[in-house]
Parts: sequence; C-alpha cells; structure tokens
Amino acid sequence: MTSSSETQGLDRQALLLAAGLADLAASAAGSAVGAVRQLLRRSDGPELVQSAQQDLMARGRVALARVAPAAPAHLEVLAQHVVARQATSAGDD
Repeated sequence: MTSSSETQGLDRQALLLAAGLADLAASAAGSAVGAVRQLLRRSDGPELVQSAQQDLMARGRVALARVAPAAPAHLEVLAQHVVARQATSAGDD
C-alpha cells in the first residue's frame, strides 16, 4: 500500500511533467508564429510555400511507404500484362 507522501510525490511529478510539456509547447508555438510572420514578409513566400508543400508530400510518401504494403512497380505490372497477352495469343495458334 502506498503512503500519502508517496502519492503526493507522484502527483507532484506528474504536475511538473505536465507543466514542463505545456511550457515547451507554448515556447514552440511562439517560435512557430514568429517564423510564420517572417515568411509572410518575404517576397518569395509563394515559392517557399510550394517548396514546403513538395517537401511535405515527399515525406508523406516515404512515411506511407514505410508502413503500407508495397505495391508492385509500374513496369512490373506492365511486364506481367505482356506475358499474359503472349500466353493468350500463343494458345490461339
């Protein structure tokens, strides 16, 4: 059985962890807002947004490739179709 002081110690640890995470999140959010403001002031903003979108899409492809079952390669699928057609036409002779 845990004593009251042990419970209070765990509660205090949980509170300190939560406060530390909240402070970290607030700090990161503040930095992000500052970065967005700087980006909006730049003349090449649209190009930066397009580049960021392409980078995020590439990261998304990599992430999906890591977790999703691999689909057969496009050329492999085409080769299988050719082989199937050849087999069908060979049977017609």
